[in-house]
Formats: sequence, C-alpha cells, structure tokens
Amino acid sequence: MVLVSTKNILRKAQKGRYAVAHFNTNNLEFTEAIVTAADKLKAPVIIATSAGAIKYAGIQQIASMIKIGAAKAKVPVALHLDHSPGLGLIKNCVKEGWTSVMIDASHNSFNTNVRRTRQAVQFCRRYGVPVEAELGQLGGEEGWVKGKNIFTNPVQAKAFVKKTKCDSLAVAIGTSHGAYKFKGNPKLDLQRLKEIREMISIPLVLHGASSVPKDLIRKANKLGARIKGAAGVPDTQIKKAIKLGICKVNTDTDLRLAFNYGVRKFLKKNPSVIDPRKALNSGKIEIQKIVEKKIRLLGSAGKA
Repeated sequence: MVLVSTKNILRKAQKGRYAVAHFNTNNLEFTEAIVTAADKLKAPVIIATSAGAIKYAGIQQIASMIKIGAAKAKVPVALHLDHSPGLGLIKNCVKEGWTSVMIDASHNSFNTNVRRTRQAVQFCRRYGVPVEAELGQLGGEEGWVKGKNIFTNPVQAKAFVKKTKCDSLAVAIGTSHGAYKFKGNPKLDLQRLKEIREMISIPLVLHGASSVPKDLIRKANKLGARIKGAAGVPDTQIKKAIKLGICKVNTDTDLRLAFNYGVRKFLKKNPSVIDPRKALNSGKIEIQKIVEKKIRLLGSAGKA
C-alpha cells in the first residue's frame, strides 16, 4: 500500500474513540518490526522519524526504507516527521515524500509559536500534508527537544488552533520524553485534557507516552544494562486519555528498551556468534512484541 496521510486515519480514530499508534524508527529493524506488527493486527500505523534519525540514516535512505515497507503492507502506513525544529527540515521532508509533519515551536512564546506553526501550515497546505503542532511543553529530553513540564492551557489551545489552522495538536498533560517520566506516582492531568477536548475539535496527540515496562528493564538489567529509576505512563492512564479524546499516541522509548534487551539476550546466549544480523534480528523480534502490545492497548487492532 502506498503511504497515506495522517489526516483521515486520525479523524477515523477520533470518531471511533480509539488511538492510532505512532512509533519512531531509526533503522531497518525498527521499521520492519513496526510494519509487521501493524499488518498482523490489521491496524493503521504512523512511522515517525526525528531530526536525529534523519541525520543518522540520511533523508533519502530512511524515506526509501519506509516507503518500501509501506508498499509491502496491507494496512495504512503514514510517514511522519516528529518534532521538526523549523520549516527547513519540513520542506525537505515534504519534497522526499513525507505524508505528515510536526512543527515544534513550543519552546517559543505563544505568539512566536503561532507564527511559526502558521508558516508550516501554509507551506504544507500546498502539498496536502497535514501539520501537527504542540502547545505547552513536555519534560525530559528527545534529540534536540529539551524542556520542562508546562501544561497546555485549554483557553490558549482554542485560540492557537483557530489562529494556526493546524490539523492536530500535541498537548502537555503530565507526560515526559525519555525513560524517566515521573518522580513518585505517575499521574496525568485528565481534567485538563477533558477541558481541552471541549475547547477544540481537531485530533489530540499524546507525546511521551511510553509505558517503560518494568519487566523489560529488569530483564535488560540482568544482562548488563544499568537502567535505574525509570518510570513510564501506566496503561490505565493511556486508556483514560483515549476516552477523553486522545487519538494519536507516540511511543519511542519502549522500542529502544526492547531492542536493547533483544540484542543483549542474543549476545549473552551466543557469545561466539559475530554475525550482526542475528543479534539485530533478536532486537527486532522484541520490538515487534512491544508494538503489538501497544496497538492492542490503543484499540486500533482491526481498524485498518
């Protein structure tokens, strides 16, 4: 199947009260695991690339890899640019065939965020590419994105969407990037999310939504990893957020943890094997398990 836009699959998810899974990819193994899992569960899926992933793999190389994977799939696959720092990268990605982009000017003032988002929307409209924007900030770190938790103001959200005409909005309600999302009990501001949903009608996006499975960390640590104090978003909180209007959920950290564990497990069991493909394939298998679990959690299985 050819790549699709996120616009229709998110609108469908919003109407059906489920969420489409967004997974970040870095290489062939991540991409194949994501597509295979989505195909198996008959779920639409969004494969996302960060600025860092594009720099690592090369813009044409990573685009070609995902397009080939999507062509083999029987489900809708969108190619999304995650957290673009500016219009330059957006233009390059649209030229290379990305079907969805995110402009992240959330670290700027409200007015500057509006202006930069509107510029991205005006450019992308000419190519039929939907634009995701962000209002408020998530804590933690993801590539160039570094911030502290600044929750989205519902009244500002209404004004922001009206001024920018963005197609979807990433909201800050307590999640964070990376593996260390919470100190103490994890809790999302679901009342705030409810108020935002009442204010605006476009699809809402939840970033920093990895679960950071404790069993995965425990198994990786047994094999030599040193991951301590990591905490993710509980599945129960994700389900509540979807009921309140989230229809796109971003996951990156969980896939990295799964890959780390899979490679470590293979090397531990096969210390004399030097074929990198076998170790990488073990990582891919673990990623697929996580992707399938997340798709089922979001309710998008069987929605393709």
